[in-house]
Amino acid sequence: MAHHKSAKKRIRQTERRTEVNGARVSRIRTFVKKVELAIAAGDSVAAKAALKDAEPQMMKGVQAGVLHKNTASRKVSRLSARVKDMKPLA
Repeated sequence: MAHHKSAKKRIRQTERRTEVNGARVSRIRTFVKKVELAIAAGDSVAAKAALKDAEPQMMKGVQAGVLHKNTASRKVSRLSARVKDMKPLA
């Protein structure tokens, strides 16, 4: 357990940041899951709309430091390729 005032403050800050970062990652996963579900359903219009919403969220995650830039770019690239390969509904 910390004994110094500054160490106690650092513990409080770390707990708060961990919670915020966890929420950010969870939010990103939710947006990605919406794209995945639309792809699985075969709905190209919904998939494109979901991807359009998911991409900025992932890049915000990069800016916040919860995702590495290359990781986010790779995930966006793979998702967009899957959406692009979908056949439009009649």
